[in-house]
Amino acid sequence: MTTRRDALAAALALVAEAAASAQTQKGADPNAVFVHDLPNLTMDDWQVTVSHVPYPPGRVGQTHHHAGFVLAYVLEGSVVTKISGQAERVYKTGEMFYEAPGATHEVSKNASSTEPAKLLALIFAKKGATLTMPGPATDAH
Repeated sequence: MTTRRDALAAALALVAEAAASAQTQKGADPNAVFVHDLPNLTMDDWQVTVSHVPYPPGRVGQTHHHAGFVLAYVLEGSVVTKISGQAERVYKTGEMFYEAPGATHEVSKNASSTEPAKLLALIFAKKGATLTMPGPATDAH
C-alpha cells in the first residue's frame, strides 16, 4: 500500500531527476540538484500544492509569505530572490531554493527585462490554509 508520504517522496524524486544541473552542498551526492534540511514538524493533515509561477520580462513581485514551507525550482530564465535570513541571490534554470515556515519572501523578480522566467513552486502547508499572503510574516509557524 502506498502512503501519501511515499507518494510525496516519489514526486520529489521525479523533480530532482528532471534537473538539468546540480546544485549541491559540500560532501553531498554529486547527482543531487538540491540538499537542504527540512523543518522538524509532523505533516498530519498537510498537503503539497505544486504551481507554475510565471515571471514575464521585468516582473517584480510583492513582498509575501506562505503558510508552510516552499521548495522552488527554476524551470526557465533567472529569478532574483531574497528570503528573510538569506542573502539576495539570482537563481538560474535548474537551481532550487527553500523558504522556511514563517519566512518572508522579501525580493521576487525576473532577473531579465527581456526574457521570461518560470518557477515550479512546491508549497507544503496544512490542508485548507491560505498558501500565499501579502506582506511580511508576523510569526513563525
